[in-house]
Amino acid sequence: MTKTPEAGYLQLHAAGELRARAAEAVEALRDCAMCPRQCRVNRLEGESGFCRIGRWAKVASYSPHFGEEEPLVGSGGSGTIFFAQCNLACVFCQNHDISHHGKNAPEATPEQLAAVMLELQAQGVHNINFVTPSHIVPQILEALVIAADQGLCLPLVYNSSGYDSLETLRRLDGVVDIYMPDAKFFAPEAAARYCRAEDYPGRAREAIKEMHRQVSDLELDDRGVAVHGLLVRHLVMPEDLAGTAQWMEFLARKISQNTYVNIMDQYRPCGNANAFPELSRPLTGEEFAQALNAAAQAGITRLDQRQASLAERLWRALV
Repeated sequence: MTKTPEAGYLQLHAAGELRARAAEAVEALRDCAMCPRQCRVNRLEGESGFCRIGRWAKVASYSPHFGEEEPLVGSGGSGTIFFAQCNLACVFCQNHDISHHGKNAPEATPEQLAAVMLELQAQGVHNINFVTPSHIVPQILEALVIAADQGLCLPLVYNSSGYDSLETLRRLDGVVDIYMPDAKFFAPEAAARYCRAEDYPGRAREAIKEMHRQVSDLELDDRGVAVHGLLVRHLVMPEDLAGTAQWMEFLARKISQNTYVNIMDQYRPCGNANAFPELSRPLTGEEFAQALNAAAQAGITRLDQRQASLAERLWRALV
């Protein structure tokens, strides 16, 4: 454990670097390649590509959230800001109404987004948690300049699908304190079928490597609250469609055996999942137990504690 350090973006802000990065990122919206889709539309003029977001971010909701991973929640909750639309748009998304049909969510100017961050900080949350941020990094950066001017000092969580551009992530070097990407599909065929992104597995592996290069393994303060580092989410899928064993091997061999991982068992058919027979049922206890065993076999043992407790119950039920 460690004492809480100063959020990295405050140093960049004091040096003028944060403002410069924000301006550069906003200008890049003129020929948008913020994510691997590389739609090349002019979002500054209101054009939109796959994510269907133009110049301004759209905020679906925000609040202190107590359902996130244990190190993010602590006693005050994680200050989640759910952005509308998505650059990946999985057919089974549990937030389908936001990720696929969020066009009516209110737009947020930089001043309004900054005010949201400051309001969450005033409510006593431990961090500002940007949910689905990959397509609106410029908007986050320009709002962050304003929020930092007005006293924002909490760690930032970048909570993404893992379908992130290396160029965009490098703009965030020293800005983001905690990266929390998904590790969704290891096989290109599954990624193509369920999120129209055959390149997802390679892009996500590259992104996770870059995230770890920037922030290293997850660090906790004396309260057990995350202050810096990488936390990976992996949703276990029916029929092992996510490739759990391959992901655990990748994390252990290419990232770190000390990687903090949330192996999630909450898959259920949502969105358009019922159009795919293999996705039309919940996960079984046996499938989840096999996923946990795959993590153990790979040497990944630093699991989110809520899932660790569930794992113990599953193992007792199987023996």
